[in-house]
Amino acid sequence: MEGSLKPTTELISEGRNRYIVKKMLGAGGQGEVYEVVCSEDNKKYALKWYYKHTATNRQKKILDRLIERGKPDDCFLWPQDLIRKKRGDSFGYIMPLRPKHYRSIVDLMKRKADPSFYYLCRAAYNLTRGYQMLHKAGYQYRDISFGNVFFDPKTGDVMICDNDNVVPNGTLDGGVYGTPRFMAPEIVRGEKKSSRNTDLYSLAVLLFYMFMLNHPLEGKLEAKIRCMDIHAMNQLYGISPVFIWDPADQSNRPLAGYQDNAIIYWELYPKALKDLFIRSFTVGLSEPAKRVTENMWLSVFSNLMSGIMLCTDCGAEVFYDRDREENETPHVCWNCGKEIRVPGKLVIGKNNIILTSRTRLYAHHLLGNYDMDTVAGEVTVNPKNPAKWGIRNKTADTWQYIRADGSFTPVEPGKTAAIARDTAIQFPEVTGRFE
Repeated sequence: MEGSLKPTTELISEGRNRYIVKKMLGAGGQGEVYEVVCSEDNKKYALKWYYKHTATNRQKKILDRLIERGKPDDCFLWPQDLIRKKRGDSFGYIMPLRPKHYRSIVDLMKRKADPSFYYLCRAAYNLTRGYQMLHKAGYQYRDISFGNVFFDPKTGDVMICDNDNVVPNGTLDGGVYGTPRFMAPEIVRGEKKSSRNTDLYSLAVLLFYMFMLNHPLEGKLEAKIRCMDIHAMNQLYGISPVFIWDPADQSNRPLAGYQDNAIIYWELYPKALKDLFIRSFTVGLSEPAKRVTENMWLSVFSNLMSGIMLCTDCGAEVFYDRDREENETPHVCWNCGKEIRVPGKLVIGKNNIILTSRTRLYAHHLLGNYDMDTVAGEVTVNPKNPAKWGIRNKTADTWQYIRADGSFTPVEPGKTAAIARDTAIQFPEVTGRFE
């Protein structure tokens, strides 16, 4: 693979750092990507080098602004230095190099990456959190799609690349409007430009792909199309879009034998997640202001992560669904068909935390701050009596343990509260009850 920059070429950035080109990694519609080494710190970086026709003054202004303001979150492979050989020539920017063990959403769809349900949910959580931080910083991404996201199947960590088209929200200066199949219907129809609201639609499509391995609008109507030309795409994704699981319109249901992923995976997830997808692709198709927000997704993903049960027969992960329990519908293992007995749980507001020997409480459970990284408590098992379980206080605050008779016992940092039905823990901000 040969590009416009040869190996061993030395480039000097506007930050006065020297970079040596090592090899070309790939090419896209805007330019080529290289692996380079910085002479100052001897670290490897990625260099995106634009084709001459894409190396516009407008693109340079975007990069200058992004570099000056800095990344909104660590998950972004953000532009950090600019390189121009000479005025009138092309230019490029330096960004962190993506580790090789990160996989794409396309790898997930092709089963080349096989994360557990827990780490799939954590990846979705981290991805949504990243875009939330981007939007809070006043930006719009404009091109959310599975080509721009990578994740670690073993941790759920994510990396978002191709950030050189990020602009302040409300910017109407042309440029990228999105990737086909991910663009909001109003953009497909030519009625609106990109915005935070169109980002929210694209994010919902990406999340649907991650959980269902299928596009949310590709069912019977897509299967009938003989030639997927621009007119067919405009009709399917813009003019007359129909969600494949629209409760009020069954005209676009997925076809068995052709769109099996959508049929199989839809049944695996709790009602709370399916409700958000229904909202995204029913009312969200025509009313951008009513689209699912990042906080709505984060609340559901945190519950998905906290509500995973293991089948005692085959070990498969099964999601707890409070709606099933309230309707007295049994949980059944999707893998072996065994009925699942719901373990004890700690209920804190809308959070249902299934209690297993590996369970952790996070700051989000206690503070509602969407922090699913900071551990606030962990389940412990008494080594002398494995039947006795408790939750160890990992915070700096003292909790109050409330017994069934109403009496209180303080649970200081490092101490453990016993897990028992009809008891509760009073945290500084909320109360959790054992069920």
